Order: sequence, then C-alpha cells, then structure tokens
Amino acid sequence: MIWFKNYTLDMLTNIRNANMGAHVGMEFLEIGADYLKGLLPVDHRTTQPFGILHGGASCVLSETLGSVAAWMTIDTARYRAVGLEINCNHIRAVTEGRVIGLCTPLHTGRRTQVWQTDITEESTGKRVAFSRLTVAIIDQGTLSTQKQEVHIA
Repeated sequence: MIWFKNYTLDMLTNIRNANMGAHVGMEFLEIGADYLKGLLPVDHRTTQPFGILHGGASCVLSETLGSVAAWMTIDTARYRAVGLEINCNHIRAVTEGRVIGLCTPLHTGRRTQVWQTDITEESTGKRVAFSRLTVAIIDQGTLSTQKQEVHIA
C-alpha cells in the first residue's frame, strides 16, 4: 500500500465539505492499495451549454482525485500537496448518467508526484477522457500565512 496511513471512504467524504468536488456532486468510491476511485454525475452542474460533460468537470474530477491521492501519501503534519499542472484529453461525449475516475500514480517522488486519471462512462465502461496531474510536495509553511489544514480524526 502506498498510503501514509489507513484512510477510509468516510474520512475522505468528511473533507469534501463546501468545496468544488462537493459542489458538482463528486463522490469517493474506493480506496485501493495504489489507486483512488471517484464518481461524477453528468447533470446540470457538470454539463456545458450543449448538453455534454464539460471538459472542466472532467478536470475537477481528475484534480480532486489526484490531489487527494497525493495528500494521502504524505505526512500532512509536515507537507502539503499542491497541483502544478493538469492536462486532459477528452475522447468521447457523455450526455447523461455518471462517469467514474480511476486515479493511479505514475510517479510518487519526495518533491513531485504525477497521477493519471482514466475517466469512463459508468454504464458502458467506455473511456471518456484521461488526465495527468503533476503535484508538488511542499513544506507545510511554504504556501501562505493563511493555512487551511485538513484534519481527520
């Protein structure tokens, strides 16, 4: 297992309050030995004006899964995981239902990490998009004077 400690889905659900993932209806589905899986509805919150899944919503799913996965691999008392770069290739349009993101590590270094998220349509299993997120691991005090720490009991 690659996680710093034993996280549960309940723990991850508790960190979703009042943020982008919660706003668009994202849910964490599964924590594997080396992956994190989440779900995103395709509805009025996540579609673009033409009725298909918004590319930005796919990025929200990928960024959330990758950032949380990176956070799960570090000592959060000492470090923070912050996104550096994200890219996403949109392959197939989805107009309804839900999509599943499967986030796996490509690299988990001491100062940088790279996470890939494969996004598939829940009903068919067909690939909708894939994304790669690069994350920096920084010292806890590096960001700003306003710390927003996440504490899990």
